[in-house]
Amino acid sequence: MYQRILVATDGSKLSQKAVHHALDLADITGAGVVALKVTPRYPQSYFEGGVALAADEVARIEQQWQAEALEAVNAVRSAGQLRGIKVKPVVARSDGVSEAIIATAKRQKCDLIVMASHGRRGIKRLLLGSETQQVLTHVNIPVLVLR
Repeated sequence: MYQRILVATDGSKLSQKAVHHALDLADITGAGVVALKVTPRYPQSYFEGGVALAADEVARIEQQWQAEALEAVNAVRSAGQLRGIKVKPVVARSDGVSEAIIATAKRQKCDLIVMASHGRRGIKRLLLGSETQQVLTHVNIPVLVLR
């Protein structure tokens, strides 16, 4: 059925639900899992009156985000190892979460994406958009969305 399942995680309680489902599916089907965490680039804005951070401070913050992301995907790998499931941890640096998910799924030759939807509605959805909706709209493989 499935050979390689991508699970997107941000370390939240809701994304842990997606991780558990992805591992359950992998266990049933014998698939491998790609655990993905997308980290942003530090925003560089130049607004009047704004204070720019020094390059070394920006690098320190981005390294911290990278370390936290590695911790999240390595936790998925550890959970998979306990169940005999091969999990490949991947961290992508991108300002576009949905684009990074889609690109990683293609690059890793995944045949299913498992992710959580935070269920934003109304003005929050309009302002923040929906990464899940973008993935659903622009990918040509099945997507399992958990809420």
